[in-house]
Amino acid sequence: MNRTEFIVATAIILFIAFMLGWFAYWLLHKLARINAGDINDLDRMARELHEAEESREEAVTYMQQREAELTNQLAQTEAELRAAMDGLREARREAEELRGYIERVNQEG
Repeated sequence: MNRTEFIVATAIILFIAFMLGWFAYWLLHKLARINAGDINDLDRMARELHEAEESREEAVTYMQQREAELTNQLAQTEAELRAAMDGLREARREAEELRGYIERVNQEG
């Protein structure tokens, strides 16, 4: 192979490598191209996700407030129940004392 043939072969190999690189670049950009519709869909999904997260946060806050209210109401109800039970015990004790007194008075009289 003489010098001219070597230069031509090298030029052909470099041209083929250039063409393969250009084709790979074109193919990559053709496949990876994002069109406006895809971007609009991504924007819409991002907005919907943001709205869903806000709704979730509002629901969590509402549930925490409601739980606190119900816990407070339960504590008040339990306190009222204890007070009522104490009053009932006291009334029963007084009723027993009165029965005892009435029985003693009836036995003496």
